[in-house]
Amino acid sequence: MDPTTLTTGDLAHVDDALEDAQQSKDLLSVQPPPAMFGAGGPMLKQFDQSSAASRMASQAATPPRSVVGIGNKVAKPDYSEAKIVLAMVGLPARGKSYLSNKLMRYLKWLEYSVKVFNVGQLRRSRARQKAQQSGQREDHTAQYFSHDNVEATRLRDQLATDSLEMLIQWLHDGGNVGIHDATNSTRSRRAKIEERVSKEKGFVTIFLESVCDDPAIIAANVALKVSYGDPDYKDMSREEAKQDFLRRIREYEAVYETITEPHLSYLRIINVGNQVTVCRINGYLQSRIAFYLMNLHLKPRSIFFSRHGESQYNVEGKIGGDSSLSERGSHYARALPALITDNIGDAPLTVWTSTLQRTIQTVQHLPYNKLTWKSLDELDAGVCDGMTYEEIEQAYPEDFANRDEDKFNYRYRGGESYRDVVVRLEPVIMELERQENILIIGHQAILRCLYAYFHNLPHADLPYIKIPLHTVIKLTPKAYGCDEERYTLPIGAVDTHRPKPGTVQPKVPVFAGREYFNEE
Repeated sequence: MDPTTLTTGDLAHVDDALEDAQQSKDLLSVQPPPAMFGAGGPMLKQFDQSSAASRMASQAATPPRSVVGIGNKVAKPDYSEAKIVLAMVGLPARGKSYLSNKLMRYLKWLEYSVKVFNVGQLRRSRARQKAQQSGQREDHTAQYFSHDNVEATRLRDQLATDSLEMLIQWLHDGGNVGIHDATNSTRSRRAKIEERVSKEKGFVTIFLESVCDDPAIIAANVALKVSYGDPDYKDMSREEAKQDFLRRIREYEAVYETITEPHLSYLRIINVGNQVTVCRINGYLQSRIAFYLMNLHLKPRSIFFSRHGESQYNVEGKIGGDSSLSERGSHYARALPALITDNIGDAPLTVWTSTLQRTIQTVQHLPYNKLTWKSLDELDAGVCDGMTYEEIEQAYPEDFANRDEDKFNYRYRGGESYRDVVVRLEPVIMELERQENILIIGHQAILRCLYAYFHNLPHADLPYIKIPLHTVIKLTPKAYGCDEERYTLPIGAVDTHRPKPGTVQPKVPVFAGREYFNEE
């Protein structure tokens, strides 16, 4: 029998399977993805190899160097139909703002238009304006958050409503995902949100509940709240602020109702990734959001970035290729283990490299587990691979100028743009969020993209981030950003950085705490 032919019995089995899947798909409680999908796991390795083979098979043969014009600009994807209201749910100090800001950073890196509308910040901003106008300061201590305080409850409900209206208007103005960062801790509040958003054609509401019963995480979140300059506690000692915030939490606990409404689309995250419940999540973007949130964790860790040691092509001023290390690059490879072990100590560490020999040679002396990723290979320069910038400018002057003008969107013919690299690095980002201590020995363009993700830098600045040779960058993720340290070994190397003509080097935010009063 032809193996592509289905019998009536086969179709009946398919129908039964689909019916069973339909009945069970609405509510899923899942643990984080299994290790087989982790870095180095058999499924990920198989995917990485198969996707690489697919890309190689689908690419046209490299055009001859006589081709006039070497590339074009890649248009931004059209996400205009994506309209999601993501409403946070949870008690104070349960990581709602952490999750909302992480999700915003991830989706913005993928070029969705995302904004967090934090009701607490709106409250503080309006209180500050009132104090400036009238000279009277509102009392926002724990009593303000009591359900028995009728007037304060009315004011807080109005703030939540105003914030939601601002979010909806922003979506109408072109946004894709608006995050309503508030407690939204009662069924009645969630019903109001659902009813209001349902009036907007094409808008979808998802609730994201953050549940935490781990005392250590709660204590860390409380400490974070009272130690980063929250204006609510401006005139209090740290201990007074802590006790007042704990009373605020108890006020919310008295009326808190976890999500049990069966008709809602929601995700429930327990202890920031230990367990995730998914209910009525449908479609590409919703599923993407769910999968990203499943991979987050709060374990202390550091992520180290370093380019490979100086290569022969670096010395010759050529781009791309698969050249070996120069003499100074080999010196860097021998010196690297001492620098890394001084920083990491006895903690476990995994080293990731690309498949290109200059990264593999750089890690040859490191005493750690090593994994290679095809996804970490350098940006493909297509027909310009192996050329110097001077040769490119001479052979293709018009396209050379176009790339300088819009480097993020410019795609080499037969090669890639920075935008293409961001897309292929998404699995790497997902795995980085799952892992603990990681050292990536990579390439200039690749590390620029990863660095921009962790520091939430705009795409226009991404291709001009300075990632020098023979330097280790240590990023330590924090609740609202990343701390950064740089270690440069005293081993000479060429400078391959090309700043954008007529501009200054983009500045990297150095504050990893929470910002206040940043609403428009």
